[in-house]
Amino acid sequence: MRPENLKTAREEQSGVGETPTACSGVTIGQAVLRGVLGRCPCCGKGRMFRAFLKIADRCSACGEELHHHRADDFPAYLVIVMVGHIVVPMVYSVETQFRPPEWVHLALWLPLTLGLALALIQPVKGAVVALQWAMGMHGFEPARKARELAARRVVPPSYRATT
Repeated sequence: MRPENLKTAREEQSGVGETPTACSGVTIGQAVLRGVLGRCPCCGKGRMFRAFLKIADRCSACGEELHHHRADDFPAYLVIVMVGHIVVPMVYSVETQFRPPEWVHLALWLPLTLGLALALIQPVKGAVVALQWAMGMHGFEPARKARELAARRVVPPSYRATT
């Protein structure tokens, strides 16, 4: 048996056995809300985006790695569905009530559709990445397990000394 105050190299690296991190009590809802706001899903302080749609490799505040995300085209699909559900009923309503010429439709709906899509894409992408982080999807899984173990202050059997 080894003394309790000594840690293996794996424990030091993963943070297992330390006090709970800032991320250990974050719910899925909190993480997604932080993602919508463009903040780190872990601490809520650092920026998630380094450019308009480029996710930062890691949080500048807490150091949580964010490069594991696999958002791909899913945020764009969600934005298309959301904008469609907003714009199509409006187009239908205006057409049935006022019967404007086509140029009015083009002047109204094209800028509105483009503006809504651009306004929604970053918050939706942030929410998707934060959801992946909160659920431990893709490369986020090892970090999630380490956070959960640290929160419970449990050392898994594979980390314990065999002497």
